[in-house]
Amino acid sequence: MDEGAGLSLAIAQVVRRLKATRLHSQLEREAKEGLRRPDIAVGSLRDDVRRFLAASGWERKLQNAVYRELHVLPPPGHPAASPEHAKEPLAYMREAQAGWERRILKSLNSMSTELGVPLARKRPAPEQKELSNKWNEMGTDEPDLSQFRPVYAPKDFLEVLISLRNPNHDRSEEVGAQSQWGLIQVPLNVQDVAQMREAFADLALNIGQLGIDDHTHVPADLFESEHVRLGKRVVSEQDSAAAQQYSRQGCPTGLRAELWALILNSTNEPEDILNYDQLKAGVIQYDLLVDNLIYKDVKLTASNDDYYFVFEDFLYQVLLCFSRDTTVLEHFSYNSATPPKSYIQGKAGEEDYVVVYPPNGVIPFHGFSMYVAPLCFLYNEPCKLYSVFKEMYIRYFFRLHSISSSPSGIVSLCLQFERLLQTHLPQLFYHLREIGAQPLRIAFKWMVRAFSGYLSTDQLLLLWDRILGYDSLEIVAVLAAAVFAFRAENLMEVTSLSSAEAVLADLSTLKVMPLLQIFLFATVI
Repeated sequence: MDEGAGLSLAIAQVVRRLKATRLHSQLEREAKEGLRRPDIAVGSLRDDVRRFLAASGWERKLQNAVYRELHVLPPPGHPAASPEHAKEPLAYMREAQAGWERRILKSLNSMSTELGVPLARKRPAPEQKELSNKWNEMGTDEPDLSQFRPVYAPKDFLEVLISLRNPNHDRSEEVGAQSQWGLIQVPLNVQDVAQMREAFADLALNIGQLGIDDHTHVPADLFESEHVRLGKRVVSEQDSAAAQQYSRQGCPTGLRAELWALILNSTNEPEDILNYDQLKAGVIQYDLLVDNLIYKDVKLTASNDDYYFVFEDFLYQVLLCFSRDTTVLEHFSYNSATPPKSYIQGKAGEEDYVVVYPPNGVIPFHGFSMYVAPLCFLYNEPCKLYSVFKEMYIRYFFRLHSISSSPSGIVSLCLQFERLLQTHLPQLFYHLREIGAQPLRIAFKWMVRAFSGYLSTDQLLLLWDRILGYDSLEIVAVLAAAVFAFRAENLMEVTSLSSAEAVLADLSTLKVMPLLQIFLFATVI
């Protein structure tokens, strides 16, 4: 397609989606109200109404909504392309994802059969009342979880990624032995350091950053006060694009919650609160097998974390509501994954009784709750917390546990990480490989969680500032490589996988921004 045709398709796609939103009806209502104003003239009707909408803030809301759609939706493909191709253009990736989904669903069904627990059941009235009464203190009385196990863990997913191969690729054509060193053996284009310097130019050493203690070119307190002043102006302007650009240098602690919500175009209006209450009612009315997986995951991860254990109740509330939210299914239009399906009880095999299970199409895995936990530091209202988490998930986090060729997908991140180490620390990579301590086996758990649960919370939030600012997860792979570079001297002395893991066991003292800047901009190319 030429550029003009692609632009027309993108505009049509955005308009079609916005017409189905609450914002469209609100704009119509406001425009009709504006027609009654005495300063609206028939001869200049269009311009007058537009000026009225701009003055009343509605034009900005429309701009933010369009900006969100442009960032969430993939670029429109060729009109003749199939929906499957639009979700994921590479056939072998689609097949691998489909095979992984069958494996997950088989594990879930086996658990249901072995434990005699139905996938879903309606709670008896007394149980509904009990759950409603203890909604804000669910962590005090969870069900017996001893027989439940996570459907899968990150290490299981890594084995699937390691086995990926492109059947049409001739590996003998690859130049150099280094391409065979890594675990990921798929031919995807990933950026080198020179390209990343260009992509992440705002992280350069001569540009002020929140998260760096010493600014050689400008006093730290002067930079921070000016940055805070600018941040307050961005928030008052309510401009999503400006907020995203601003967060590339880091968000001040006092403004981060507002800035992230602005970037994500996440709202907390009465309609959002009503939607959250409806999801809560669904949790109280119906018990799902995946609820036990959520309880189990929170107990195994966040509840044992020094930073996040206090948010246990919030995590249950948000994740249980998330599992019932059918609007999450929209992201499968640009996700390589397909929502799992099941049959209504007693109707197995009848296509008319097929339903998506769980309702949001996402089966939680070991560590899933850690996508929510850091957000609890920013939002103390469950509805607002839920809204921001949902947007973060359908923009970014889903890519960390689905097989795709996206530059922000976990396959590309793994390949990016390995290429960075192979190129800039070849001796270290070769040494670790020779002793059976492949770097990716250590770093994968960091990347699949976007470092949640590994970095201290203040440093993690600084990292996530940049994910939002650059609208990309690629910075996660860079940080993983930077950690290895930082600990390279110690790692060169290890003789086993266990000793390498011990060197990298505690990342809680690391400072994210100096690591990223040094690796990206102080590395000799």
